[in-house]
Parts: sequence; structure tokens; C-alpha cells
Amino acid sequence: MSEQNYWRKCVVCKSEIPFSHKYYKCSVSSCDKKRSPAQFCSVECWDVHRSIMSHKSAGADEYHSPSKLEWIELESAEPKVRVVRASSAVSSSIKKETSNDDILVVASKFKAFVKEFSDLNTSAEVMATLSDILREHAIKACEKAKNDGRKTLMSRDFK
Repeated sequence: MSEQNYWRKCVVCKSEIPFSHKYYKCSVSSCDKKRSPAQFCSVECWDVHRSIMSHKSAGADEYHSPSKLEWIELESAEPKVRVVRASSAVSSSIKKETSNDDILVVASKFKAFVKEFSDLNTSAEVMATLSDILREHAIKACEKAKNDGRKTLMSRDFK
């Protein structure tokens, strides 16, 4: 970061915001995130952001960017985050293990359907049973699509 000759870039027009210079931030708290801060080089750029985000009552708060020396000190003081990813073999085996436990049915929609159709309540264990049935049918349909030489699962594969 110390090699760059500007503080940050405007999130709208991507122009550089210099060190020790005026910039603007949205007054809506959800726009001011530490990992992805929204800073603007001008009120016009903030106005574009406001219209895209449909903010009802927001303002462009004026701030002053740090000097290059202050920025270097701030950057060196913050701990760096290192992202560690599992190897693809490990992550795919994890996905296979967990996918059999996932519920594939929108429980609220199914329960509402059963209630409207028959005025019955639905037990929670029904969702797991339905998910198992869906998995069986999906596996058979996938095999049928592959046997037909397709890479797309279609409704006809379930018949």
C-alpha cells in the first residue's frame, strides 16, 4: 500500500482520492463497512450511489483523507488477515457428507400447502423424509440425463 500515490478510489467513478484531501461518505450506517468502505470523490458521485441504493433520507458527510505518512502507519498497525482454504478434495468430501443431511424442501411452503389442502399439521421429520425421496428421484433423473448425453437436468428426466 505504501507505493500508491493516492488514498483510495471513489466507489462510483473510480477516480483516485488523494492523500490529505476532502472526500465524502454516505450517512447511512450500512454503507460504512470496515472491509468495504464506500467513499466518494464528490457529492455528485454520492448522489449516484444514493439513487442506486434507494436511500430515503441520507446525506453526504464530508471527511478528510489521511496524509500518506498517517496512512502507512495505520496500515502497518492493523493485523493482516490470511485466508486459508481447504484443498478441493477435502471440501468436496465435506460437501458430500453434509448434502445428505440438508433439507431440500421449503418447510413453511409445504406445511402451508398441507394445512390448506387437508387441515392437517405437518411433523418436522416429514421434511427429512421428503428430502430423501427427492434425492433418490434426483439421482435417477441425473443418471437418465447423463445416459442421454446431456449436461442439463430436465423435467422429462423425472418421468
